[in-house]
Amino acid sequence: MRPFAYKRGTLHADDAALVDIAEAVGTPFYCYAQHALEDRYRHLAAACAESGAKIAYAVKANGNLAVVATFARLGAGADIVSGGELLRALGAGVPAERIVFSGVGKTPEEIAMAIDEGIGQINVESEDELADIGRLAAERKVKVKIALRINPDVAAGGHDKISTGRKNDKFGVAHDRAAEIYARAAADPGLEPVGLAIHIGSQIHDLGAFEAAVERLIAVRARIREAGHRVPRLDLGGGLGVAYDDGGEDMPLAPYGALLARIAAETGAEITIEPGRWLVAGAGLLVGRVLAAKQAGNREFVICDAAMNDLIRPALYDAGHPVWPVGEPGDDEEARIVTVAGPVCESSDILARDVALAGVGVGDLIAIGMAGAYGAVMSSGYNGRRLVPEVMVRGRDFTVVRRRPTFKEAMALDRLPDWMNGTPEAERGVA
Repeated sequence: MRPFAYKRGTLHADDAALVDIAEAVGTPFYCYAQHALEDRYRHLAAACAESGAKIAYAVKANGNLAVVATFARLGAGADIVSGGELLRALGAGVPAERIVFSGVGKTPEEIAMAIDEGIGQINVESEDELADIGRLAAERKVKVKIALRINPDVAAGGHDKISTGRKNDKFGVAHDRAAEIYARAAADPGLEPVGLAIHIGSQIHDLGAFEAAVERLIAVRARIREAGHRVPRLDLGGGLGVAYDDGGEDMPLAPYGALLARIAAETGAEITIEPGRWLVAGAGLLVGRVLAAKQAGNREFVICDAAMNDLIRPALYDAGHPVWPVGEPGDDEEARIVTVAGPVCESSDILARDVALAGVGVGDLIAIGMAGAYGAVMSSGYNGRRLVPEVMVRGRDFTVVRRRPTFKEAMALDRLPDWMNGTPEAERGVA
């Protein structure tokens, strides 16, 4: 469960030295330890075994095909939020019937794609979306399995921007209207309502928030069943919290698994959960090289070649990540309190603030931990920077599972308009 450790004086991912990977692929790069992905999945599956809960990996956390395929081969389904993620899940080997399509703004084209692929469930988040699915199902003369996502009005999550279950959040339908909307879906010949769904946020460490949301979900389910409708499935979403610092703890799985077992026993429903971050965060890190060290007032900066466009979580969420020197510091090397920053032209390009680092100078490698979730998948080409490669490690072996594009490839989607090519406007008579 600890995939990164010092061996023979240098940090390794599994049994592969990060310095060797850096020499092969350049910096910065993401590194994922496949054994850690598998261990996390098996640990969670064991905790959920009594409930029989199905695990649908939340692809938005890390959509790399090798990562998704790792979970698919262990039996996971996929929770997707776009047509692109649908294609990724299918391309990684997830069977269509194990795919759940979540997301608050599905386009008609994405819905049509999901129907045509025969996925297992579409989670409906609005009445307009329900109408779109019904219309597209009728055109195809098929019956589409849907679950209704309710908004339970429960606050949860580690940051305001990742709390999704409050009444003023954009997600789901109001819980007090769910029975009415479910009945409308049941009356549509193109729809087969099969359950209810919730997802109340991310980075949840308090089981009480889950319990409050589930109680509301079960109450809604009871009203729907009283009206004579079947509700055989309950989709409980994800949001399991992880510790981003060495002294913290992940959300404990034993009481979570017990809650799932109680829900399954009380309702007889088929349970689905949709973890993302919990499975991948600790299995990945971002490796960069120190370019400079400088003093600015009372703050010492370590400038590296990784930046906010590669890992935006600290800038977007004020998130904290551990930072380790790749070369193991000697006992006589004293740690300095430094702020790790990137080269992007933004004051917010801070990867870690006021962290203790020892034995790090210009040219040395550093590793930013807990970067397997919402790292590479949220990266961009800001400042004309290229997307960084992603590497997967298993034992001593490592391979690039997404390569770094060339600058020419990065610009290939751009084009000049016709009026900027060829004959000048004045010679073409354009006013």
